Amino acid sequence: MADYLNVFSAAVLGFFFFIVVTFSEGHKVPGIYVFGDSLVDVGNNNYFPTLARIDYPHNGIDFPTKIPTGRFSNGKNAADFLAEKVGLPTSPPYLSTLRPMLNKNNPSFLAGISFASGAAGILDITNLGLTISMNKQVEYYRTVYGEVVQQLGAIEAQKHLSESLFYIVIGSNDIIKYFNQFNIKLRPEEEFVDSLILTLKQQLKQLHNYGGRKFVVVGTGPIGCIPFERHKNKALECRQEVNSMSLKFNEGLKSMLQELKSELKEINYSYFDSYNFFLNFMQKPASYGFAEVKVACCGVVLDLDPKNLCRLTSSYCSNRSDHLFWDPYHPSEAASSIIVDHMFGGPLQYSFPFNVEQLIAL
Repeated sequence: MADYLNVFSAAVLGFFFFIVVTFSEGHKVPGIYVFGDSLVDVGNNNYFPTLARIDYPHNGIDFPTKIPTGRFSNGKNAADFLAEKVGLPTSPPYLSTLRPMLNKNNPSFLAGISFASGAAGILDITNLGLTISMNKQVEYYRTVYGEVVQQLGAIEAQKHLSESLFYIVIGSNDIIKYFNQFNIKLRPEEEFVDSLILTLKQQLKQLHNYGGRKFVVVGTGPIGCIPFERHKNKALECRQEVNSMSLKFNEGLKSMLQELKSELKEINYSYFDSYNFFLNFMQKPASYGFAEVKVACCGVVLDLDPKNLCRLTSSYCSNRSDHLFWDPYHPSEAASSIIVDHMFGGPLQYSFPFNVEQLIAL
């Protein structure tokens, strides 16, 4: 993405720190800083020209405002539900803060900010079209870090950030693109996964260098079971080769997080096993209130193209809450809510070495 977005930052970002957010008893953490892809994008892609945007009906049909917001969902997504768990407003899109017409007294940077962008990947070559890559998200965060230090002073800024959550949801687009773009698939699988893990490790280290201490990291789900992949065979079966790469990535991710903890003693993390949790949805759907786990509520599946997302011309199911998937790629609001419930305070069957609630208490 063109760096024209940075032109506004020096003049505008300082305005958003005019009022200091007080870490009140109603907040379990002072802020949530969100990085990743469309699973947690709350509208960043609305602010630049990209095909990977979703600010049109029927998306948002179950959001409190009943209008599309840029979330790849029929309503709220995981970022919204995590914010609710800790008593904070949803971290707003970073790019919205570069708009001079917004209230200059907006305190949102200290309560958190979202850099997540639909179609983003860990690697620059695996971003699906024009988006904010993970590398770019980290770069934007460094700008925010400088503003936090300017506002609070170095010591208070470090305290503020060390108590905040750094929420990371990334990797799915890298895997999807590996199996759907010929030039990338020329690379051996093991080499490709290793490059993802090594690059993400460096990105997390940069966040640590700029204050990050408590990381919530979500593994990739069984991507071979999303409707987009299932529709590649008549029986709507999961694509096991895609799931196999998800498992390899997740194993590498867990090992990398343990290495980081060994290298950087002051960090702590909560890893959520999205893969096995989603398998539970699919194997025991009725236990979670789902009736359909293979077919999306809205949108069609033809090829790897944004036109397959839910659009105004698409038909959609009347009971969104009984569908695991809203569109061919993304979970429904109901699924996101259940996931965050377990990620936050659920048993350690799916969280390692702590759930989010335990991580906060450290």
